[in-house]
Amino acid sequence: MNEGASTAGANHADQPRTLHFLGSLLTFRARAAETAGSFTIVECLTASGAGAPPHRQDDAEAFLVTEGQFDFLLGDTWRRCQPGEFAYVEPGQVHAFRNPAETPSKMLIINLPGGFHENFFLAIGEPVASGTTVFPPMGQPDVALLTETARRYGIEMLPPAGH
Repeated sequence: MNEGASTAGANHADQPRTLHFLGSLLTFRARAAETAGSFTIVECLTASGAGAPPHRQDDAEAFLVTEGQFDFLLGDTWRRCQPGEFAYVEPGQVHAFRNPAETPSKMLIINLPGGFHENFFLAIGEPVASGTTVFPPMGQPDVALLTETARRYGIEMLPPAGH
């Protein structure tokens, strides 16, 4: 085992395992502390019509659709991905996603290096019971709080994009 590496499934009793954020349930599968900061992996279950608004960030991000479908904004182009399809976002690239399906869709999100998005989600997300598949009621997000919190983690929120 490499010095500084943690075993998978390390106890993070002080941090929630699953969060609700903008209509998505985010379950941490690998945290930065478990990967020597190399990456974070989050399983994302997104409600119909929900997703992430346009933004760009300092870290790289990859999405692997596992169930349903997602529309991804990559730069100025929308792309629909089905199960097994992958989208990669370079640092600084404008991107967004949404679930166009009538039922929840699922994907894995990988952030490289780990920590930036993970800490953003922990700061802004609403903890929910691990394993939940029920989306809490969602009101209007506090855009000022969301924007300021994102900025602290190297994420710039952008105006909505046409679809």
